[in-house]
Amino acid sequence: MREEQVDWHPLTAGQMDFWEEFVFHPDQPVSTVAHCLELQGQLDEGALIAALDQTVAEADTLALRFEEAADGSVRQCVDPARIPLLACHDLRSAADPWAEARRIMRADIDAVLDLRRQPLAAQMLLRLGDDRWLWYFRGHHMILDGFGMSLIEGRVARLYAAAIGGDDPGAPFGRLSAFLAEDAEYHAGAACAKDRAYWQEQLFPLRADLPVLRKGAEDYGIPPMRAAFIPGAEFEGNLQAAAALLRLNWADTLTLLSAAWLALHDPDRAASQTPLPIWLPYMSRMGSVSANIPAMVVNILPLIVTPQPDEPLEALLARLAKDLRRHRRHGRYRIEEMARDCGLGAGHRFHFTPLINVMPFASPRFPGLVATRHVLAAGPGDGFNISFLADGMGGGISAAIEADPATQSRDSFPARATGFEAWMRQTVRALAADHPTDLEGAA
Repeated sequence: MREEQVDWHPLTAGQMDFWEEFVFHPDQPVSTVAHCLELQGQLDEGALIAALDQTVAEADTLALRFEEAADGSVRQCVDPARIPLLACHDLRSAADPWAEARRIMRADIDAVLDLRRQPLAAQMLLRLGDDRWLWYFRGHHMILDGFGMSLIEGRVARLYAAAIGGDDPGAPFGRLSAFLAEDAEYHAGAACAKDRAYWQEQLFPLRADLPVLRKGAEDYGIPPMRAAFIPGAEFEGNLQAAAALLRLNWADTLTLLSAAWLALHDPDRAASQTPLPIWLPYMSRMGSVSANIPAMVVNILPLIVTPQPDEPLEALLARLAKDLRRHRRHGRYRIEEMARDCGLGAGHRFHFTPLINVMPFASPRFPGLVATRHVLAAGPGDGFNISFLADGMGGGISAAIEADPATQSRDSFPARATGFEAWMRQTVRALAADHPTDLEGAA
């Protein structure tokens, strides 16, 4: 690239946090994100490859290059040479094609990414059989969040449908520069000042209750403790009924019920009447050009749960729902900026534990094919994390609980995981039946 042709931009606050993480952990694959789409059926290989090529060409965030200046600042530009070219592997002759595919993908996920020198995105098409394929896509949180991954998957599916059936290919992705310009305009305007004042009012009185982590102290080399469960169709039906009773959507119902369990019933919680900060990823794309730009946009918002003595569960959920709606109206203000406003110095950040993440990302639809998404890597987790993955209507829910052994008890983790699942099932069933007296027995 000739320097005079390069359009350099500063990092966003969220990107800068991931850059600092890399500086503290340069030898670990800390924030890799990777999905795999399993495609079964009579696939048109040429049409898929063309859709993949067009998608990565549109998504200029996948070709980002970073550079450090002498003063320590970091800047970024789009380098077309870093567009992730497709690597194809025909594994049909392997003794176990699926196992070989997993080995190849895991080797890529586990590789250390050098943000100073390496491209940060890659993709592979792995053929396991005559009618079974895997499309693997990997990035780094510096350039992508979970919604950005789903945007890329959806764009590939739409272009594939257009190629084989003449469907409308839709609009191409917006350019990253448009989002960066919008972000700069927001930070220079009155809306940012208003949001900052809101969060200062919310967080200053609770500053002592907000957990802080020294950057570089994280031990990302220890695999997390993990438990998972599939709630099933009965739970999903009860959840929809409970959401209607509470006048919430299904995703917020899952979020707030999980928050209630963490505050009231988590056996590792020392005092159930003290304020508990719970951290929630917030997409932060509503009304933004980033709605059609795959990039690192997601924010994290703190929801402070302060149970009241003898407060009914429905009253607690209603109070939390009101707080959550109000927080989201100010959700563009970055968590990194909230930390700075709270006096956290360089090298420190909030410790995002416990964290609840509900991801309503349906697998994309490919005409004539059965598409199944596998989330292979979602970046690092701190402390205790509860996550749910489902389609946009709340179907096909899967739940996962992860805990960092460096900060969470190994001995109590099994009881926490099984207790959470049991409480959620019983409480959702009781809410769906509209039997408030059953809620005490669900505790």
